[in-house]
Amino acid sequence: MEEVLADVIVVGGGMAGVCAALAAARHGVQVALVTDRPVLGGNASSEIRVWVMGAMGGRNVRYGREGGILEELLLENRWRNQDGNAHVWDTVLLDAVAKEPNLKVFFNTLVHDVEMEPGSEKAIRAVVGRQNMTERSFRFTGKIFVDASGDGTVGALAGADWTMGRESRDQYGETWAPEQADNLTMGSTIMFNTRDAGYPVTFRPPAFARRFTDGTAPKIVQRVNPAESRCLWWWIEYGGHLNTIHDSEEIRQELLAIVYGVWDYIKNSGKFPGVENLQLEWVASIPGKRESRRFLGDYVLVEQDIVEQRMHPDRVAYGGWSIDIHPPTGFYDDIGEGSRHWHTDGPYTIPFRCYYSRNVRNLMFAGRCISVSHVALGTARVQGTCAVGGQAVGTAAALAVKYGTTPRGVAQHHIKELQQLLLRDAQWVVGVRNEDPEDLARSATSIQASSTRDLLMAEPLGERPLAEDHYLRLPLSRRLDAVDLLVRADRETTLRVELWRGNRPENYLPKRFDRAVSVQVPGGEHWIRVDCGGFEPGPDGGVYLWLKPNPEIRLVTGRTKLTGVLFARLAGNHESGYEGNWNGDSFWPWVRDGIPCFRVSPAQVIYDPANVVNGYSRPYGGANSWLSEDGQHQWLQLNWAEPVQVGRVEIQFNSDPNRQYNNLVPTGHDAIPEIVRDYRILVRVGGEWVEVAAVSGNYQRLNRITFPAVKTDALRIETLATWGWPAVEIFEVRAYPT
Repeated sequence: MEEVLADVIVVGGGMAGVCAALAAARHGVQVALVTDRPVLGGNASSEIRVWVMGAMGGRNVRYGREGGILEELLLENRWRNQDGNAHVWDTVLLDAVAKEPNLKVFFNTLVHDVEMEPGSEKAIRAVVGRQNMTERSFRFTGKIFVDASGDGTVGALAGADWTMGRESRDQYGETWAPEQADNLTMGSTIMFNTRDAGYPVTFRPPAFARRFTDGTAPKIVQRVNPAESRCLWWWIEYGGHLNTIHDSEEIRQELLAIVYGVWDYIKNSGKFPGVENLQLEWVASIPGKRESRRFLGDYVLVEQDIVEQRMHPDRVAYGGWSIDIHPPTGFYDDIGEGSRHWHTDGPYTIPFRCYYSRNVRNLMFAGRCISVSHVALGTARVQGTCAVGGQAVGTAAALAVKYGTTPRGVAQHHIKELQQLLLRDAQWVVGVRNEDPEDLARSATSIQASSTRDLLMAEPLGERPLAEDHYLRLPLSRRLDAVDLLVRADRETTLRVELWRGNRPENYLPKRFDRAVSVQVPGGEHWIRVDCGGFEPGPDGGVYLWLKPNPEIRLVTGRTKLTGVLFARLAGNHESGYEGNWNGDSFWPWVRDGIPCFRVSPAQVIYDPANVVNGYSRPYGGANSWLSEDGQHQWLQLNWAEPVQVGRVEIQFNSDPNRQYNNLVPTGHDAIPEIVRDYRILVRVGGEWVEVAAVSGNYQRLNRITFPAVKTDALRIETLATWGWPAVEIFEVRAYPT
């Protein structure tokens, strides 16, 4: 038995475990990451190949892509892995952990025993694991233990309170829960890839494959689309009516039989023309699991937390994926719908109390085994949400070690510090501002810039027929009197515009009707004025111009993006605002590329340089960014009344948080076009500007630059180039003595 001593022991190498281990190590504690697999990433790894999806997978969530460690990994993957190769993604994760001096990884090591501290209060002393192939055994002794194993192996062995299956409707008052509690869960899926071989490929199924015909195939087989690949085959699911831990091998064998049976049906049934050249390129040998044990913390996240978007005071993570519930029998379900979805209006928050055990004092959880109900797990289980929770858990574990306390002690006495650390590490804590007392940028007396863009879009590049309902969302800083739109009309006509309000700064939906305006539109191309009558911005800080359909009108459009401005098609017909949360609703917003050309009156101060120190590092109601006029050679300057000592600058650039980036999907790009590629940092000493740092080839959102500390009364960031975006945008600047 080999002894391994560390401050924090993380068991499980999925996205939650990786982010937890990296966060703890980066905050100065010794970490051992123990995984029973040869690669990192869990369901996202090359062994299973489920895309990393998160809040932006919710159809109503805007500017909600996960930040922090997960975004760092995804941007690194985008830089190195333009083809979405699963094995290259493995190396991105391996590189990230290998670079951390405080972190050691133990691969192929299965934890099978837990040693408890003596005494009446439950606490873990060590976990014991055996490493495949090396015949080595390890005892991992630590102060804080993080169970990110998915199935909750450590928690179960330690006697932590847990549950499995579906709660009754009465237990938490959840409308999506069944009337009676049961042991049913969501099942597992085996993924596979296909490819066009370029020549005819014969498929002869193995003897164990299921045989499907038109008369015997389950209803869900109607979903078959031979052109689909990768995780679009998620609906080949099985095992929720069994025990997804105890019966895991039976589930795996049946899933393999289904996969080869479905492929036999595609290739040999004669129902699918054009599949002659298709072949199976890869079939996973391990299922991706959705649900098993869920542990009980000081709080259980339930349906109402998600639907009502409750803003918990101890929030440290967030989600936005729909409540996505799969039938327990999966592929063999009689209804054949695969899953049911309820979409929130925007992101919901997860309190820190969901991430530690209520009865084992030094045990924390990360991933799908956290303290949530079965219904809430429908959204909290996706990997992006698990990853941001993992970062919060790892950061909290480091705080627990620092202060010699328990996770509950962190919840009771250090939650604000935890939130502030997450913000500094580029993680989004919804609605929480930067209040770091050590951040010198917050005390700057003025912020200047080489230029600042006005809120307008006046450069015509294309057009969009107004054949359906659309809305144009504009952020506001003050009263709005009028909006001018550039339109083309076949003949004189009338445009009906409704003004709507949103309800929350993290949501981007028209929720409350304010007034309607009719505008006469002459034939030809003209700027037309929509009288807004002194519209005052509401809680969300914006206005929605709901443009009613008129087939005789075409909106002249400009650029594809402008932070805080959204242009969306509203599918279907609805007269009372946006209420389309069910998956079957036809009425929901589809954000368009190409923003209508517009001008506002009076001018709105949206992209003020002072935004870089306003405490928010992404859109939240307002844009919260400094955006220059066109031209990549720009500068942003912080001034202090008295000289301060600066030796560290931290910058958050625009990484387009309104776009979803997947780890296993070809991107065709090296870096996000909006990110600043080359820049330098100067300080003013004795009236003279001195360069203290220069950066080239940057492709990350968060940049941390250290240099020999210097007394200065001004700091300037001079940008030299982006990755192709015509202007420069920065969300946050921080400055520290060291």
